Amino acid sequence: MAKLIFEMSRPGRKAYDLPPCDTEMRDSGSLIPERYRRKKDAELPEVSEPDVIRHFTELSRMNHGVDNGFYPLGSCTMKYNPKVNEDIASLDGFKAVHPYQSDGSAQGCIRILYEMDRMLSEITGMERFSLQPAAGAHGELAGLMIIKAYHVSRGDTGRTKIIVPDSAHGTNPASAVMAGFETVEVKSDERGGVDIEALREAVGPDTAGLMLTNPNTLGLFDENITAIAKTVHDAGGLLYYDGANANAIMGICRPGDMGFDVVHLNLHKTFSTPHGGGGPGSGPVGVKKELVPFLPAPLAEFDGKEYRLDYDRPLSIGRVRSFFGNFGVILRAYAYIRTMGSEGLRKVSENAVLNANYLMHRLRYHFDLPYERTCMHEFVLSYGRHKETGVRTLDIAKRLLDFGFHPPTVYFPLIVNEAMMLEPTETESLETLDLFADTLIAIAEEAEKNPGMVKTAPHMTYTSRLDEVKAARNPVLIHASEGVSE
Repeated sequence: MAKLIFEMSRPGRKAYDLPPCDTEMRDSGSLIPERYRRKKDAELPEVSEPDVIRHFTELSRMNHGVDNGFYPLGSCTMKYNPKVNEDIASLDGFKAVHPYQSDGSAQGCIRILYEMDRMLSEITGMERFSLQPAAGAHGELAGLMIIKAYHVSRGDTGRTKIIVPDSAHGTNPASAVMAGFETVEVKSDERGGVDIEALREAVGPDTAGLMLTNPNTLGLFDENITAIAKTVHDAGGLLYYDGANANAIMGICRPGDMGFDVVHLNLHKTFSTPHGGGGPGSGPVGVKKELVPFLPAPLAEFDGKEYRLDYDRPLSIGRVRSFFGNFGVILRAYAYIRTMGSEGLRKVSENAVLNANYLMHRLRYHFDLPYERTCMHEFVLSYGRHKETGVRTLDIAKRLLDFGFHPPTVYFPLIVNEAMMLEPTETESLETLDLFADTLIAIAEEAEKNPGMVKTAPHMTYTSRLDEVKAARNPVLIHASEGVSE
């Protein structure tokens, strides 16, 4: 077990050697009011430089990331982030820019915002994009606010309901409620898509819109998408595209061409920017032409000579984030798109779909496959058939940790019993997929022959199985060691 850095502390040790100060210092009392000044020195750890380096290097090894292993987290697209994007984002002209600079002194950065707007619009079939939203759910909220503003501007204030499929991401209904809507659930059909008849019964004069991702959270492309769009539009509603699964369709088909009116994209999924650990993220939201006036302000514009930020947007829903979005994440995604090009983005999707179908076919005979269909970039299995062993999907996931793999998403979507959701992404090799498949198959066989080994996993990690419910409800966020908290 790794020690806390405070536990490594020894009096008198330090990791620096600063030269004597040759500048006359002002009395701190004249700079800092008495009430803000310390009465005693801060209780900081006293450690050498090697101690610091080794401590944090060891902590980094205790975490699993896409840079050190396969990360098949379904619905989250945890794919490798090319390091050239990091180099681009580290250029002085980008990392040293300040959001309060004048437009004239930040032409390169505003150009990035403008061109990113244009590229995302082309990729999705939208008219314009706002890059402000800081994450996917934030993009959902902004998109729903736009839908609401559009209806209100037309005097159509009775549209208070958002329809959400039973296979939707949990953020969809949460975002709808935050935007002031009521939610109406629509069931899936036997093919895993939206039940058209149930949708026709759900729509009406109070329908503001439908939130949908395509392919959906089962990893299945909805074959009735044009009929779905017509049903919602005929009722006066709008279609919102949850872009979490856009990694399956880039360069192949566009949400705008399917009939969607509003789109959000997850730059930290589809366009390979850093992801995980609570951030960073970026969830730009794009709209069709009639909804452009409602986009958050400002938008980046170009008059043929100069790039500028346009704040003169009287119908805008207003600013949804400070400044202009997570610029560093947007920059990495910009570099990714420019590096890949249109042909490269299409190949990304083709390889993501190929990898998912290969892995699904290798595993389908050892787990239950709830939908007998070609999948897109991800797929859902179930471990419900082995109830007699007492082994559950969670146990399978924990056992994978012993073999150096991050587990897939489990128990989602909720409509599949004992669900296991896998997304290999396009960045993994055939050898990695085969090793992962062989490992899962071996664990499935072990669950029948030695279920106790699986039910008590993991055995090779820094900690044994945690009480996740207790950790979530009663988190311990500090550690006390000899009167010092970390």
